[in-house]
Amino acid sequence: MQPIYPWLNDAWLSWQARLKNQTFSAATLIAAPAGVGAFQLVKPFAAALMCSAQDGEACGFCHSCDLMQSGNHPDYHVVRPEKEGRSISVEQIRHCNRLAQESSQLSGYRLIVIEPAEAMNESAANALLKTLEEPAGKCVFVLVTTRISHILPTIVSRCQQINVAEPATQMVSCWLSETLDKSVPPYAAHIHANAPLTTQVFIAEGGVADYSALESQFIAALQGDVSALINCAKAAAAQPVQRLSWLWYLLTDAQKVQFGIRQAYFTPGCEQVAGLMNFAQLQQQTDRLAKLIEQLRTFTGLNGELLITDWLLKLNEEACL
Repeated sequence: MQPIYPWLNDAWLSWQARLKNQTFSAATLIAAPAGVGAFQLVKPFAAALMCSAQDGEACGFCHSCDLMQSGNHPDYHVVRPEKEGRSISVEQIRHCNRLAQESSQLSGYRLIVIEPAEAMNESAANALLKTLEEPAGKCVFVLVTTRISHILPTIVSRCQQINVAEPATQMVSCWLSETLDKSVPPYAAHIHANAPLTTQVFIAEGGVADYSALESQFIAALQGDVSALINCAKAAAAQPVQRLSWLWYLLTDAQKVQFGIRQAYFTPGCEQVAGLMNFAQLQQQTDRLAKLIEQLRTFTGLNGELLITDWLLKLNEEACL
């Protein structure tokens, strides 16, 4: 089995202790930031829970372990949206509820994993709540979420919680350097909220060059270069939520610089941005950018390039005052 990611180790050890002591709950909620691979916590728990040995970890040799390794265990179920971007439907949860009431096919536990739990629509969440209120014997639910605020508080209250903290920038940078066998700039993790797996994809897809180009165009736009402003808007519009988030980190780093705070992982151009705008302008534009990101995240059919260009023009006007 793949080793636990280092930033998940503490969460796993506490959950493993509950497993060994038989103090785990009938429902567990794993709340973690996006991009940390929280589902990896589920794998060793599921393997140990399904194992016939029942001693807190999978033996790897019994019939149940063979079935888990082949992905064919009849008492292990993972529920996800049927299509990417869709909700988990009430029909899917009703099916889970029926499974919860049935007997185990191998006379052990039944395990139902719901990921991402925030994808349940209102009807699905209410259907699950009824089962969690009256849990069936030897049936365990595990919910995995990156957005705990989007889950019914009544569901959260009926779960034993495992909270995964955002990894430290240095840990992520070291892990990436070892995994990719090359030097990784510290800011790469920083502009992705220290999400290791998201940053890994960023590095693999040449994101460092993309970020550098976007940052250069943005700074040139602040200095009045209209062609750079247009190019910056086009580049950001290619992946609006992600790339505008990069600029949000650039602006917030610039705010910290103006307060005399400097860290090795700050974005490369933050010092220059701090010299081009005052604190009030930075704060105002950071707030506007956050609202624009949320708008583009929520309403995917909007003309991103037009909205980004409008934001950059207004920012440029204020920066030149």
